Amino acid sequence: MNQILLMNGGQAFAIFVAFVVIIVACSCIRIVPQAYAYVVERLGTYQTTWSAGFKMKAPIIDKVSHRVSLKEQVADFPPQPVITKDNVTMRIDTVVFFQITDPKLFAYGVENPIMAIENLAATTLRNVIGELELDQTLTSRETINTKMRATLDEATDPWGIKVNRVELKNIIPPAAIQDAMEKQMKAERERREQILIAEGEKKSAILRAEGQKESMILSAEAEKQSAILRAEAAKEATIRRAEGEAEAILKVQQATADGIKALNEANPDQAVLTLKSLEAFGKAADGKATKLIIPSEIASIAGLASSLTEISRKNEEA
Repeated sequence: MNQILLMNGGQAFAIFVAFVVIIVACSCIRIVPQAYAYVVERLGTYQTTWSAGFKMKAPIIDKVSHRVSLKEQVADFPPQPVITKDNVTMRIDTVVFFQITDPKLFAYGVENPIMAIENLAATTLRNVIGELELDQTLTSRETINTKMRATLDEATDPWGIKVNRVELKNIIPPAAIQDAMEKQMKAERERREQILIAEGEKKSAILRAEGQKESMILSAEAEKQSAILRAEAAKEATIRRAEGEAEAILKVQQATADGIKALNEANPDQAVLTLKSLEAFGKAADGKATKLIIPSEIASIAGLASSLTEISRKNEEA
């Protein structure tokens, strides 16, 4: 019986020891996730740095002291009071993007890295802003970001930290400065509005003047064309009238010539010629002359013609 109890006690102890060994072995197994690094200490001193993967440590004497993320991290710091070169106090909050490049230096370089970065960013910001005036501060964000990034990156290098970017999130000037800036912006907008209105009126006046100029040019051109057409029409009418008159004169002359030719062919006597002469005198007078002098020869022939007419009339009455 005692042997049985002794055997059972020995088996139980063996099982207990095996259970403890399994627990200790399991506690020595570590799986390091991707983008992380574990800092391992042995008996309180730095031993090694584990990267991602399956790892085992020595029991009891080794321990994981720091679990470090290798991802890029963002630290948003609260607004810090700063004074510009022209003695304007404002509040600026910064955002720092950093990444841990050496887990060992990060674990042993500084006690509280985030707080150290915050204080370093605040002092660097005061130094940079102290060299700038208010207007430069508001318009030189990129310059401030570049200077702060270079200073912080150099200062955090012994801590195993690389500063990738620094951004000014908000620049909060005093209320009085904000009011003055708003008034200035309003005045500037009104000035631009007046300039735009004046430029619009100027362009409108120019366009109207150009329109009137073109209208006058077109009107003058139309009048010129009209005058040319009228002159051409008058010229044509004058030419046609002259041609008509010339043709009429030619016809009259031709008729006169034909009459003379006919008279010559008829061999008229002296009495006929005298009568033709009288007709010519009548046409020359044309009812406008008040006195007409007739040569004596023509007058005697006219009297003879009158006597002959009277004798002929009497014969007809008988």
